[in-house]
Amino acid sequence: MLHKTRGIVLKTTDYSESSVVAQVFTEKFGLQSYLINGAKKPKAKIKLNMLQPLHLLDMIVYHKATGNLQRISELRNQPLLQTIPYHVVKSSIALFINEVLYKSLKLHFEDEPLFNFLFRSIELLDKSDEGIANFHIYFLLRLTKYLGFYPDRTIEKEGRFFDLREGTYTLHQPIHLFIIDEGLIEDFKNVIGCSYERLVLLSIPAARRKALLHKILDYYRLHIESFGEVRSHLILEEVLS
Repeated sequence: MLHKTRGIVLKTTDYSESSVVAQVFTEKFGLQSYLINGAKKPKAKIKLNMLQPLHLLDMIVYHKATGNLQRISELRNQPLLQTIPYHVVKSSIALFINEVLYKSLKLHFEDEPLFNFLFRSIELLDKSDEGIANFHIYFLLRLTKYLGFYPDRTIEKEGRFFDLREGTYTLHQPIHLFIIDEGLIEDFKNVIGCSYERLVLLSIPAARRKALLHKILDYYRLHIESFGEVRSHLILEEVLS
């Protein structure tokens, strides 16, 4: 049976000399793997360059509930990304976000709020003209709402530390090292309390932004099983330095 759905490309891997498997987070079915025959051929109906990381898709797909590999009937890039593929900072942010999503998303079922958040975030990054240096940190903290470990902000105003294990602010320093301490706590509060529209006004020095990102990645590792190490942030830090 054919279904119409939007999708976000996460990864493609070789399947044969001319074919690939694309892992796509779909609006209707969650994370799915699609076998695309002939994608590497010059006259392919679905070309490999249509399946770049974080490209946004309109698809008509065949779907079997018990199938490991699904198939695509029709695909187009919609909306077509205008700046991310050609802007060195945006493409570095996209590469980083893509790696985090690939390590975080395990859902093989519909999650429309999460999908809409991701789709809209990619559109915002593509359309933004300025104020994107902190976009990746802002995105990571917003994403935790949909992954189930958004920080408890009950005592945010008076909190002097953030306990990464417990996901909450504290008045006193925890006895373990998984914390955001007084050197970064105000930056953390400023990012999590910021709206997208005011992100352009948020100024964080490169060294503190790097340290804060490492803490947030620790937060992900503590709350997502088998999250592991992220490599692409090294490229991003170099671009933003």
